[in-house]
Amino acid sequence: MIEQFLSYIKNIVLEIPFPALIAFSVVFLLLIIQTIRLHKNHASLRSDAIKRSRSVLGGQLAEQVAPYLPGFPCNPGDARFIGKPVDFIAFPGMTEDNNVKEVLLIEVKTGKSALSGREREIKRAVTEGRVRYVEYRADD
Repeated sequence: MIEQFLSYIKNIVLEIPFPALIAFSVVFLLLIIQTIRLHKNHASLRSDAIKRSRSVLGGQLAEQVAPYLPGFPCNPGDARFIGKPVDFIAFPGMTEDNNVKEVLLIEVKTGKSALSGREREIKRAVTEGRVRYVEYRADD
């Protein structure tokens, strides 16, 4: 059975004109080369995605533990995690003597990360004094 199959293939190959056989071989070789390139690109993309994922997870972990790290701008008990658009809002003095000294908006960053466009807008609004306290009564 196998001998018949090989004989059949041999007869087909012998019937194909030589230029067509060369063209088919070149196209087949190019297909193999392109497949190898795609595999290499896919592997590098995967590696990049893994690095970015680790960076994001590290940043999220840093956000959660930041109040307990040295250099945090206030007592951890004074900070409340918001997440978006800023990480924390803090009321220094609230837990110590029940007198709020100021209100802080805190954005935690790690590594080389920079403020997003939205975070820059919020920072600018605060530095320009465009901040208000609004009392909203739901029963009115």
